[in-house]
Formats: sequence, C-alpha cells, structure tokens
Amino acid sequence: MKKNLLAILLFLVAFTSESQENKWYKGNLHTHSYWSDGDEFPEMIMKWYKNKGYDFVAVSDHNIIAEGEKWKKISKDSLYQQAFKNYVAEYGENWVNYKNDEEGLQVQLKTLEEFRPLFEEPEKFMILKAEEVTSYLDGKAVHMGAINVQELIEPREGNTIAELIQNNLDAIKEQSEATGEPMLQHLNHPNFTYAIKAEDIIQLDGERFFEVFNGHPYVNNYGDSIHDSTEIMWDQVNIAYHAEGKPLLLGIATDDSHHYHKFGAKWSNAGRGWVEVRATELTPSGIINAMEAGDFYATTGLELSELDFDGSKISLKIKAEENVNYEIQFIGVQKGSTKSEILKTLKGTEASYEIPENVLFARAKIISDKLKKNPYKEGDTEVAWTQPVSLQ
Repeated sequence: MKKNLLAILLFLVAFTSESQENKWYKGNLHTHSYWSDGDEFPEMIMKWYKNKGYDFVAVSDHNIIAEGEKWKKISKDSLYQQAFKNYVAEYGENWVNYKNDEEGLQVQLKTLEEFRPLFEEPEKFMILKAEEVTSYLDGKAVHMGAINVQELIEPREGNTIAELIQNNLDAIKEQSEATGEPMLQHLNHPNFTYAIKAEDIIQLDGERFFEVFNGHPYVNNYGDSIHDSTEIMWDQVNIAYHAEGKPLLLGIATDDSHHYHKFGAKWSNAGRGWVEVRATELTPSGIINAMEAGDFYATTGLELSELDFDGSKISLKIKAEENVNYEIQFIGVQKGSTKSEILKTLKGTEASYEIPENVLFARAKIISDKLKKNPYKEGDTEVAWTQPVSLQ
C-alpha cells in the first residue's frame, strides 16, 4: 500500500498545483525514420511535427539509435526519388551526402547530434533520444519504447512473454540508474500479433505505461471477437495492480508513424495520437517526471483546457469546437467487481466526478462526434483518455 499512497501523493501534487510555471506540452513518443523501417529522413519528419505544433518528439527506431554512420538505399519508386529531391531542396547539397552508382541512390543519414540543432529551441521544441526495443518469442512481437536512452539497449530474451518484457524493462531501468538520467518506458501496441495479454502485464514489476492507442493499422487497438481491446486490457491490469498496491498503469496515445508519403487507413501516418503533458519545463526530466506523476492525458485529436484531480474528484473542461458534440464518460471499477463499467455519463463540454468509496479507481474518456482526419480506422471520431486515479 505504500506504493499506492506514494502514487496518490504524486497525483495530488501534480493536479492541484497552481504554479504558473506549469504548461501543457504536446508530444509523440513513437516515431520511425529511415534509421529503421520508416520511409523518410529524420529532418523532414522533425520539420513536420514542429510545424504542426508539437513540442516534443521521440525518435524511436527499432533496436538502433541515430548515431554513427548509416547509409540508406532509396527506392527507385518515383515517389521516393521525388522525396529525396525535396530533401535536397530543403537542406541543400552541402548538407546531404549521397552517391548514385550501380547499386542505385544511397544517402548517408544524419545523426541525432547533427540534426537536433536544426529544430530544438528552449521551451519550443525538443527531440527525445529514444529506441524501440524490439524482441520476438515464437513469432509474437514485443516492442517497448525506451525514452531518453543514453546508449543503445540490446534486446533481451525470455522464456515467456512476461519474462521477456520484464528482462527488457529491467535493462532500461538499469541504464537509467547507471547514468542517473530519467528514462520512461512504455509497452507498445500489446495487441500487435496479439502477443501480449493482460495476464502478462499483471505479472510485471515496474511497468507504468502502455499504449492504449497506437496509430499503426496492424495493431488491433479494438481487439476482435476473441481478444480484448487495449482499453479493456488497461482496466483489467489495473484491477490487479490496485489489489497488489502497485502504482496504476497509465495510458498513452502515439502515432507509431512509418509512412510519410502514402496516406490512408492502410498506412501508418503521423498525427493520429499523442500525449498532452502538464510539466514545469520542456526538458527530458520535466516531461518524464510529469508523466510519472500522471499529469497528462492521451488523445487522438480533442484537447482539454482544464484537468484536475483533488484527491477525490476528477474535473475537466474541453476546448470545445463549434458544431461538435461531446460525451464524457467516467469509467471505473467498483469494489468486488472483476470488470470496469461506465459509472457516469454527461453530454457537454465540462464535467466532474466525485469518486465514491466503493470505486477502486476511475478515469475519464471523452468522445466527440467529429470524424478523425486520416483515422486509424474509418469512422473513428476524436477521443481522449485521462489517467486512472484512486482514493486508496
């Protein structure tokens, strides 16, 4: 129960702070580039995010960090050849190192150290050094975001899915402790290849974050007839975590962007999901500390102007758009129950919910009727999720 009490105190400090220094920062924690299986140069990707009003982005390629020398062979497809020309036009011949020989067009990728100064500005834009630690067991994929890594983390193996996750989670923690740098780890798209079940996450020690929403078309956010959605999985894990006195699992939304030239539901495009973090400063420690305190929400489009938890009541207000309708659901788990349910529903742009004594934890889900532009799935509307909070 001591861990749970600490989590509550962190929530209280974060959500009731009246400090004028706290600001909301918009960020994506899952982004791919030519350094692994993305299809664009990292500079062009960072330019897109910065121009779209993001405050921070994690460059999280698979089992690699944007360091050292790496050459990328560019597809002969005219789409990617033109993208290369656009890249040269944007940054100039003096910036781009390339060669065109019998093997085709090859470009030396710029490192994080090289392209970071082009974009970063204090309190305006930050690039987080990151890695998607990628492992497999019996054909099932386990991907874990490691944010603010200082050096490459080699993926570890395991005899079970839970053991594999725990081993890699421990590797990230070990680097954080060894370097003294804060690192945030999130479990990515658990329903990708349906590799991870709630039962696996329940067994873990130290798991704090997971993707309740991921914008890649193959990750099965909504589950199917025999697999739970990631949102149901979230609550199932937290029923167990609450019973064990563990800090509650927190949910993030990400793009998992790979494709920057082809658009639509069959492609993994940028702009589908992100987090809004209330922090004291735009630094790795500022963002990570705020997220560990639960002072953030996940969204696929709609934004909040107010969000507070005073220890017993969740209050929120939506940045409303004209001709858009909103439904606010307070979702939680009652004592003795083995599943979550909608505890209160309101129509409108603001609401509050006083958590009763018989509810283990509660969170808010805000659903708009505004269709999401370039959605994860056709027909999706813009949605946001606040983090679960508890009286106990």
